[in-house]
Amino acid sequence: MRIAKCHQLKARIMNKIFETARKAGLDGFMLALLSMILLAWLWPYPGMDTSPFHLSEISTVAVSIIFFFYGLRLSPEKLRTGLVNWKLHVMVHLSTFLLFPLIALAFKPMFKTEEDQTLWLAIFFLTALPSTVSSSVVMVSIARGNIPAAIFNASISSLIGVFVTPLWMGVVMDAGPEHFDLLAVVGKLSLQVLLPVFAGIMLNKRWGHFAESHKKYIRYFDQSSILLIVYTSFCESFGEHLFSSLGLKEIVLLGIGMLGLFFAIYFLLTFICNILKFSREDQITAVYCGSKKSLVQGAVMSKVLFSGPQAGIMLLPIMIYHALQLIVASIIAQRLSRGSDEKVPV
Repeated sequence: MRIAKCHQLKARIMNKIFETARKAGLDGFMLALLSMILLAWLWPYPGMDTSPFHLSEISTVAVSIIFFFYGLRLSPEKLRTGLVNWKLHVMVHLSTFLLFPLIALAFKPMFKTEEDQTLWLAIFFLTALPSTVSSSVVMVSIARGNIPAAIFNASISSLIGVFVTPLWMGVVMDAGPEHFDLLAVVGKLSLQVLLPVFAGIMLNKRWGHFAESHKKYIRYFDQSSILLIVYTSFCESFGEHLFSSLGLKEIVLLGIGMLGLFFAIYFLLTFICNILKFSREDQITAVYCGSKKSLVQGAVMSKVLFSGPQAGIMLLPIMIYHALQLIVASIIAQRLSRGSDEKVPV
């Protein structure tokens, strides 16, 4: 009897852990991401340029398909309707594309060695990325915020990022020894990302219902493509021993730094929202959309912006930030959902 009760207690604890992880977004996809990094470490050859499998070329095609389906689910009518709340939109995008990079620039003097400079560039790349779409909308929904505004901001952020992210990277990389061809990068991103998105938007009326009814399978395709991108990126990095200077201490410190970055943006946005007297719903949307960064866009743009073994290390900060933002944002969203009259916690 005692053994049976012990097994029941363990089962309840495990179910609780898995349920908490699921609510935080740490589902099988996050475990699969970690598995891809481990696989790249153990067996990097299939994802390297010298491999005959051409996995990198396959992932490039998959990226365009991802953004085509993304555009297919974007309704032009919803985008036009979302333009009304302009103060909220301006605040979200200033946070995403200006406040984040300025914070990273302020900490640049702390990174002195060549290895540190590479890590800082990876952190800056994270700060220059657009906001994530799906998790921003989900968290705003859980916290009972302004869902239409969240959908609008998250969607527009991805389009703005096609131009602003490479522009920021061009500024910081041109200041160093790296050569950065901004026009070539924007042109490549326009063909791989922007063109498929607009093609999808144009076909929204005819095929939008198909994308919505099959969004579960489309999400699986998206995730599989990101896993492939992560694997090939880390294969090159491990193959060239680019992570040899990063130990457990450095990874932990990077995680602490990413957590600090999230809370710095979170509290700054909350403070500004209070000054501007935003409604509770708009404040939630501003804080969640303005503090998120997109792993999908990071994986896509790293393929265009950083060739060779550098791509893997450029993805490390965004992967850590992505996991931490899901955990922390989910905890806060659950707390907000329990009381719709509560202010955003500070």
